[in-house]
Amino acid sequence: MNKTNFTLVKLTKGEVNIYDFGNIKLHAYKTNDFIDDEVFIIEKEGKTVIIESPCFFDNNQELTDYLKGMEVVGILIAYHGAGATFLPNVPKYATQNAIEYSENGGGKALINQFSNAFGEIFDSSIHRITNILTEGKNRIGEIDFIIHPTTEAFDIEIPEINLVYTHMLGHDCHSIVAGVTHADVIIAQLKEYLEKGYTMILTSHYTPEDLKDVQAKIDYIENLKSIAQMADSAEEFKKEMQKQYPEYSGENYLDMTANFFFA
Repeated sequence: MNKTNFTLVKLTKGEVNIYDFGNIKLHAYKTNDFIDDEVFIIEKEGKTVIIESPCFFDNNQELTDYLKGMEVVGILIAYHGAGATFLPNVPKYATQNAIEYSENGGGKALINQFSNAFGEIFDSSIHRITNILTEGKNRIGEIDFIIHPTTEAFDIEIPEINLVYTHMLGHDCHSIVAGVTHADVIIAQLKEYLEKGYTMILTSHYTPEDLKDVQAKIDYIENLKSIAQMADSAEEFKKEMQKQYPEYSGENYLDMTANFFFA
């Protein structure tokens, strides 16, 4: 499956890319919101499982309308705990550490920041988790999801269509890198993706990507580490990154990375 081989459905605000794997369809909803959220809908045998939730009220309504006629049997809430007015009566799945992340940890801090930044258009309510996921295989809606706990929440492998979901990749977008140790963790994870040969990588803030994008991200983070090592300040680091990656989006993520490396 090529990442560009999809059917495009334009909605009022966002859009959906539909990938046909035969007995499974992937609907990748691009919200076009202020933080470039992506939501993924896995459809099999008339049932759908959703990965992550929108968190702006207009996107909540738009995606709810799109899903009419589909039987949604569960939503996996990993890194994006906000947006609880979206399908409130559908079972919500998460690991215990993801619950803590959204309710009291770094995820909650981000929700507070976004709420302050965007005001009433942002749905800051936190999803109530009804089903606890455990590490390894979890079957929901006739699909096996392999859960890989992370420091913050969890990643998701879907063996039947050879996909993996993680929080961030973005081959031409800056990423939040919380220092050298975190950079090395990301690189090790991405190299594992190369070794496993995933068909696609799904992330919370980008359209589906492939292994060429994974390699591009590895090269980016290796270079980021070198630039940070040579720079004397956050401003010097940012200027050099902007010089070498002039077309990259995600300036706010670059700011956060600079703050981590030059606290």
